[in-house]
Order: sequence, then C-alpha cells, then structure tokens
Amino acid sequence: MPPSSKKFGLMSRKVMLGTTVGAALFFMIVGVIFWGGFNTSMEVTNTMDFCISCHEMEENVYKEYQKTIHYTNRSGVRATCSDCHVPRPWIHKVVRKIQASNEVLHKVLGSIDTPEKFDAKRLTLAKNVWHAMKDTDSRECRNCHNFDSMKPEDQKKRSRKQHAAGMADGSTCIDCHKGIAHKKVHDKLSEKELEEISKPDPDNKRPIAPQWQAYIDNGNKLVGNADDEKEEAPATTTEAAEEAPAVTAAAAPVTAAKPVQSSLSPSSSKISWTGVEAKEVALFFPGQASMEWVLKGSDHGGKRAFMTGDRCFDCHEEEEVSIGEKIASGKKVEPTPIPGKRGSIMMKVQAAHDANNLYMRFQWDDDKHNPAPFVSGGKMDPKNPMKLAVMLTTDSEDNPAVEFAERAGCWQSCHHDANNMPDQPDKSVLKSSPLAKQLDLSAGFTKYLKESRTAIEIEGKDNKKRGGWDKLKSKAEIDALLKKGAFMDLLRYKSGTGESEDGYILAERVMTGGQGVSFTGSLKGGVWTVEMTRKLTSDKLGDISMATDQMYNIGFAVHDDYSNSRFHHVSLGLKLGFNNADAEINAVKK
Repeated sequence: MPPSSKKFGLMSRKVMLGTTVGAALFFMIVGVIFWGGFNTSMEVTNTMDFCISCHEMEENVYKEYQKTIHYTNRSGVRATCSDCHVPRPWIHKVVRKIQASNEVLHKVLGSIDTPEKFDAKRLTLAKNVWHAMKDTDSRECRNCHNFDSMKPEDQKKRSRKQHAAGMADGSTCIDCHKGIAHKKVHDKLSEKELEEISKPDPDNKRPIAPQWQAYIDNGNKLVGNADDEKEEAPATTTEAAEEAPAVTAAAAPVTAAKPVQSSLSPSSSKISWTGVEAKEVALFFPGQASMEWVLKGSDHGGKRAFMTGDRCFDCHEEEEVSIGEKIASGKKVEPTPIPGKRGSIMMKVQAAHDANNLYMRFQWDDDKHNPAPFVSGGKMDPKNPMKLAVMLTTDSEDNPAVEFAERAGCWQSCHHDANNMPDQPDKSVLKSSPLAKQLDLSAGFTKYLKESRTAIEIEGKDNKKRGGWDKLKSKAEIDALLKKGAFMDLLRYKSGTGESEDGYILAERVMTGGQGVSFTGSLKGGVWTVEMTRKLTSDKLGDISMATDQMYNIGFAVHDDYSNSRFHHVSLGLKLGFNNADAEINAVKK
C-alpha cells in the first residue's frame, strides 16, 4: 500500500464513540483556537484601558483611584481595576463576567452616564461590592495582602493590633477598608447598617500566622513600638477612605512638631526636678473631631475597637504627629485651617509628689505667630499668648464615674454642638433658651459631659443636630452627679494674666479661682516652661482627691498662638500614677 494510503487510513481510524483520529484532531484544534480567542477576549476586558474606555468609569472612579496608594506608591506595584474586582479562579471569573452584563445594560440605558447620576447610585454600587467581598472573605484583597505574609514588626501599632484582632475574631479586609480606592460613601450608611455589614464572621477566624506568633514568642507585644518611618495604607475605615479631602477649604501648609530643643531649664518650684524623668508627650490639633465623631463608625473607623474597650492611646500612640498635620492642613475634620499652624507640639512632662502635693512641669517650643484668617487682627484671645489646661478624672474601667473617660480622657467633654463646632447653636437660640437660667450661655457653649444630659444625638440623621446641649438634666440630678464624683477636674493657666484657675466640667465648664492649684510660667529662649503645684486632697466639690496608691486619667491641652476654643493642641488620654512604672505619667516621690 502506498505511504499516502497508510497515512489516510490512520486519520480515518475510529478511536472512541465512532470518532476518527482526524475528526478528534480537527475539533481539538478548533477548541484550542476557540479557547484561546475566548480567553484572550476575556483578558482584554480585564485591562485598565478596557475598564476606563467608557466615560462613566474614566470620569468618576478612575480619577478617584489615581489619588490612592493602589495607583502610585513607593514600590511601584499598581493594583488595577481587575485586581480588585475580578476573581482569579476561572469559574468565579466567568461568573463575574456574566454579572458584568448587567453593568453593560445600565450603560446602554444611560443610568450612570453623568457624574450626577453616578453619584446618585454610588452607595448602591458600593454596597454591591462590599457584600460581594464580604461573601468571599475579601478574596481579591488577599491576592496581594495576606496575614501570612505580613511582618508585624514593620507595622504601626494600630495596624498590628487590628490585624491580630482580625485573625482572632474573623474580620475580613473590607470590614475596615471601605473606600480604600474610591470616594468615601460609607458615611451615608446608618450606624446599624455599618455595624451589620462590618461585623466579624466566625467562619473567617484563622489561627494566628506563624511570624505573628514568633513575634509574640520573642517577647514583643502586638501593641508595642513599630518603625514609624514605614509607609503603609491606613488601617481603619475612615482614615483609609479619606483619600480625597473631606472639606472644601484649601489645604493649609503646616509645620511638623519637633522635640523641645533646649535642655530642661532651671526650676522656680519648691522641689528639685533633678532625677525626675521627662516624658515626651505629643499634643496634636484635633479639628472638629468631637466625641460624637468618635462614636460614629462612618466618621471614625476605630469605633468598634473603642466600644469594645480599647483606649484612644492603644491605637493612636505614635500617630499623633501625622494625625495633627493632616487635620491642621484641612484634609480632615477641619473646614477652617489656619495657614502655617503647626499640627502638633512635642511637650516634655515631669511629675513628682510629696505628702501634700502633686507637682508637674511642662516644657515645649514656642512657634511663630500665624494669624487666624477668620478673626479680626488674627488673634482669637489677644490677652493670652498661651493657655495650658490639665484635666483629671478617676480611673475605673469597671465602674467609671465618667463613661469613656478611661478610654478617651478629656475627649469625653468635647461635643459637636460646642463653640466653633459643626452644630454650634445660634446665639439667638441660646439667648431664648430656658436653660439660660441654669447655664452660662453668654459666651456660647463650651464643654459638658454626657452624664449631665438625658440624651446625646450621635448620628445626626434626618438633619438632627449632633450633641445634646439642650437635653439638660435637672439641677437636682446634676448636683447628685457632682457629689458622686461624675465630673472632670479642670486646672488651667493663662499666660497673659498669670492666672491659675481651678474648675470642673459636668453640665458646663465652671472655672473659679485657684483654690487648690497654682501655676507659674515663663517664655525664655523660645521655650515655654510651666510648673504646677496641686493639692492632693480637697473637700471642695469639683476637685478630685488623689491617693498615691491609685491611678488617674489625665490629659493636657495647649492653646498656643493666642488661640481659643477648639483651636488648641491636645494629648491622648494618659494614665497618671504615683511611683508606678506602669503609668504613662509617673509622679515620683520627692
């Protein structure tokens, strides 16, 4: 038989179900060509060029994404649209492509063909993505970010703490990182919706990753120090989401805090500060971040951790400088930035005591004058170049006299309806209020505690004013709270007058003469030095009697550069102890 006949016979040989080798080869080649074409076409739809080929995407989400760390970063690794929105596993990828046909339909219908239409549907579109990512345990995020690949020693304190908690309780990436690449929209959710969509899923619990366990086994704490020079994506919902400024004011240049340059100056105190360690405390500019802001999850991504018992200090220590710079520049919770105002102040704090008194010394660098553009003359308080305030409360997590004081310190007294805050009541409202008989409303409204109110509005939905200045309890109830110790002790020094003030905060800020406290202060060589002497015990209402075997909550605030109201720098809530190495501020016996 000729060679050609043998070859033809092989190709016509039946191999399975009556199919010849030639037919099988033909269909295999056709299948490969079809599969190659299909797969190539599908991958083309995964490219950035394809994703932004319609103006709905190019003019909206693409421009937002270009401002984020996923587009440009120090390592040059870019996450494209498909990296976040298209699964890698083939079956899931095909399902996603079928689902995308609905998006094509809406393009044809013109449902989102203008920025206005897109924004009207933005929350619905975002919720669809959040739910999809929640259902897959943030599968696409974990293609690049995985607990098993993270180095805890290179993370900041807050990130390390939250990631460790996430492994233990079953949290997934999207629970905390909504809005990481696009315009913030989760603030339009109710608190109930936000809590529901962000709550941990027990099915996602995972054992702590080996390198995390090794980090702990080496004697490190998950909330210990980390390298502040490392750059990383924000770790909580709001911080991660606010890539675009939340205010319309132009960002103002700020100056970073620096350590006090001088050595500790000679003391005018009756005691010697020799041998008393100086604790460096960062005070930062808080803007309009009220207690209501702290307690609203769409404003403050750390709400869940806060409500489960974490102190502000637990998450934000080491971040005060960067937070202050961001707020002072107008990029976050500050609609009226002061050009040139520094975002933070580094203060040296020393503390000592004897049998009768607590002694404290504070030192920090002065700054050049930066006029406030919204005040005639640029000085909010022309009489006082600087004011220093110290706030004290008892320390009890199990039975606190002031709720949240153990976690938030003096933040508990800052509300959304105080002077220069977003929901500040009009002067006419204050003047006509029946509460004017019980409160001093002549200079507006200052600080108060929630204990003195029947209710506090947290969310501000349906145009409700946030806060509760007008929900005052009866005088009898407030008097009972004062006797019970449910107040914050407030000590203040005014540099212009040299006045020492001793007061408290409950229904409002009450300031009197310095019955139990005296301050001295001076500005020399560009450095402020303020010394305080405060009696340990007192029988006066509004004073906290201090025992040297107890811990207390303490916070500091400085109104520098003739500032007033909320335009100050504040510390996180700290722990004051006596001869107690566990205290952040330790008063040693002299």
